[in-house]
Parts: sequence; C-alpha cells; structure tokens
Amino acid sequence: MPKRLSDFRATDFEFRARFWIIGGVFWLGFALYAAGDINSSLSVARWLAGAGSPQVSSYSRVILGLGTALAAAAALIRSWAEAYLHSSVVHDAKMHSDQLTADGPYRYVRNPLYLGTVLLALGLGTMASRLGFAIVVAGIPVIVYRLILREEAGLLASQGERYREYFRAVPRLIPALHPRVPFGEARPDWVDGFTGEAFMWGIAFGMAAFTLTLRQAYWYAIAGAGFAVYAVQAVRRSAR
Repeated sequence: MPKRLSDFRATDFEFRARFWIIGGVFWLGFALYAAGDINSSLSVARWLAGAGSPQVSSYSRVILGLGTALAAAAALIRSWAEAYLHSSVVHDAKMHSDQLTADGPYRYVRNPLYLGTVLLALGLGTMASRLGFAIVVAGIPVIVYRLILREEAGLLASQGERYREYFRAVPRLIPALHPRVPFGEARPDWVDGFTGEAFMWGIAFGMAAFTLTLRQAYWYAIAGAGFAVYAVQAVRRSAR
C-alpha cells in the first residue's frame, strides 16, 4: 500500500471504536438542530418549489422518500454482506483478517458493509439539519475510507498475493455492474444477516413511518426498537 495512503488509515483505537465514532457523527448531525437550523429536506424543497409555494410539503416528502429508499438499500446491502461474513465478525471490535470473503456482494465490491454505511449517511442526512447534513455526508465517508485502509492493510499482511488478486479484480467502494470473481463455496445465513442488521432496518422503517406521517414519535419508537435489539445482541455476543 502506498505510504501516503497508509498514513491516512485508521488507528487500532478507531477501528475498535468504529461503531461509536460513526454513531457520534450521526448524533452530531442531528444535535445541530439546537443551533436553530432547519431540516435539510425542507430547505431543498423550498429552493425547488419556492419558499411560499404550497408544494413545499410535497417536495419535502419526496426528498424524505428518496432518503428512506437509500436507508433501505443500505440495510439490504449490509444484511446481504453480513449473511456471508457473519454478525459475530461484522460487529466485533477486533479486526478479522485471517480469512477472505469473496462471495455474495463481495463479488461486486470489496467493502459492501461500508458502502451501506455511506448510503445510510446520504439517506438519513435528509432528516438532519442543513449543517448536520453537510457534516454527516462529509464526515462518514472520511471515517469509512480510513477504516477501509486499515482493513486492507491487515488483509494484505495476512492473505498476501491472494488478497492482491482480489484487490485488483474487485472495486473498493463503487460496485461493479457484473461480478468480478467466480462463485465460491460460502453459503449465506440470511437469518443472521438480517437480524444482525436490525438497527439498520429500524432506521429504514422509522424513516418510512416519519415520511408517511411526519410524526417524530414513530421515528423514535421504531428506530429506538432497532437499536434496543442491537444492544441485546451486543450483550449476547460479549457473553459468548
């Protein structure tokens, strides 16, 4: 890996605390509502329809709907990836570079889990304030890129030429239209994949409920339930 990239990769601490760091960026994005800023989707709707137009509300819902679709796509991609990689690996604080997964979505993109995180930033950002949207959409890709460089370094060190061949064949973060490597022998565990991403589905369904009703209570209840499930799963993983 070129030295200029290795200097930019995440530290061991950042990798271990990646869930909390990424969550912290999202939290900051939404906390900026306290500064009196307005919702980003509403701001764009006013710009498109005109500040006094009766269509502002409809435009805002369309933008929120697009954000919901991105959040759902993020949950689906991450669930697909986790079905092949296993939740105990995905959500572990430690780096697992002792094996290379090249099945399922990993045939199209090397980092489908991080791709899902970036899509979530774009989707969930539509519910944040204008400044919050800018921080989430700019901050999450930087964190993700640093984490990717960290994982790539570990895989290159442990897998050697095997990973270099995969590295050259499959794109890092923008998926290929066609699979770049042949089928392997891995079989997906769909139950583990979807339950392991319960918090992502909670966000997606919560956004859908908010878009349809514009009631924040539904958003907090559904997204909160997803995170509650994640917390229970984290305790169970720690116990094991």
